[in-house]
Amino acid sequence: MDDTIGGAWLAAFYGLEPVMPLSVVSRIGGRRATQVAEGITTETYVEAMRPAGNLRGHLTFHLKHEVPHLELLSRLFERINAQELADWVNTEPTGQYARRAGFLYEFLTGKPLAIEAEIKGPYIDAIDAYTLVAASKGQESPNRRWRVRDNLPGPRAFCPMIRKTPAVLQAMNMDIPSLINDLAVEFGEDVLMRSAVWMTLRESKSSFAIEGEAGQSDRIQRFADVLARRTGQGAWPLDQASLAELQSEILGKRTTLQHFGIRQSPVFVGEVVRYQESVHYIAPPAEEMADMLDGLKTFLERTQGQSPVMRSAVAAFGFVYIHPLADGNGRVHRFLINDILRRDGAVKGPMILPVSSLITSDQAERQAYDQTLDRISRPLMRSLFGLYAFAPTPTTYPDGVRSNFVFRGAEAARPAWRMLDLTDHVNYLAHILERTIREDMRAESRYLRNHTLARMAIKEIIEMPDIQIDRVIRSAQVNQGKLSHVLAKEIPALQETGLWDAIHHAIANAFQS
Repeated sequence: MDDTIGGAWLAAFYGLEPVMPLSVVSRIGGRRATQVAEGITTETYVEAMRPAGNLRGHLTFHLKHEVPHLELLSRLFERINAQELADWVNTEPTGQYARRAGFLYEFLTGKPLAIEAEIKGPYIDAIDAYTLVAASKGQESPNRRWRVRDNLPGPRAFCPMIRKTPAVLQAMNMDIPSLINDLAVEFGEDVLMRSAVWMTLRESKSSFAIEGEAGQSDRIQRFADVLARRTGQGAWPLDQASLAELQSEILGKRTTLQHFGIRQSPVFVGEVVRYQESVHYIAPPAEEMADMLDGLKTFLERTQGQSPVMRSAVAAFGFVYIHPLADGNGRVHRFLINDILRRDGAVKGPMILPVSSLITSDQAERQAYDQTLDRISRPLMRSLFGLYAFAPTPTTYPDGVRSNFVFRGAEAARPAWRMLDLTDHVNYLAHILERTIREDMRAESRYLRNHTLARMAIKEIIEMPDIQIDRVIRSAQVNQGKLSHVLAKEIPALQETGLWDAIHHAIANAFQS
């Protein structure tokens, strides 16, 4: 600890173990240097930069030279003697870092700081919008007590952090309308819009496949209908009424749930293997759901006009970490990706981007999706070891759910739940969206265009209804160009000498383009 400074010193000195690692670790060394490894930047400063060995010195350094780590600060402010912070403010009532520290203390703890000095000085921003995603211009709120512009993107109940790394800036600048327009130019607006119907169904099928529930046609069709009707419509599904309506439409009438909407019972993500429960993630307590969802809604309100990719990533992944439903969280999580993109004008209706299709069809992408979720869940679960158990007798909760899950670690987990670092999640979604448009949607559009060309070519050879032509095309592809006995019996005219060869040749030519 002798050489560490800033946030790393504060964590070591006060015995803090934040769930999410510090993105910047500063130390004193022989010469100024910067090293980046596995997403963590190590900054080495010369001896002359060493701050005073106390709260004031290292907290000032953290706020001034590092990317503020709100989870660390939340844990720090609960551990320190608040009078030490108040004394600093009293001696520097105009100092920008003293004022910022005082503001963040009250923001993160919800407790007033007992100060005597009159706070003065020009207004300053709570966080640096060049290093962190902050509230959009015009969405900041002035805090007169500290003379600080509150430009945090969310409230204390849920204020996710997105670091503006070079990769995130590139992700946030992704021009989805331009990528889609390139497809429209290549294949035509009509083909692109017709493919939207197929893409909606594919997204529904793939969403169930992610949850290991593929092959259930009624549920798949029901979710596809929800995607088609509700994407980008009505209020954000982040309150009891709208969530209950959305959940009921997704799950349908055949469910054991007695209560739709925000859960009133504990929940964890896991499985039972050989009668042994395995817990992968523990969600926040039921009594905090309404405030956290309202915090997510506030984030969307305060970041209006910013990157649709970033906002859809925060909405979708933020929702799944809050986990406000007793069932259906995963489907709403994936619904929100398209919902926010539609609301932000990045994707026009009725188009649905089949992001789940890419995740399920590519093993590497499925692994990357799981690893992205693990960025939060794995370190959180390590920090909660020994703080949860399964009681011998289950409890029946107000929403009718019976559970024997007992959790005693809410206090330890709360700063991580509230101040999620979703930087990697934005990068991941941007990557998936680009591959979905450039590869999956291009392949879908190419197939539809070629299918249309094959239809037209077959009609030049023989007249038949479109439904029969589609049957012919499908059979030719499945049977590698041979006329199947089943199809020959179904459509006897195809046995006419030379006719099937001409049809097969027309289909092959159409699908070569």
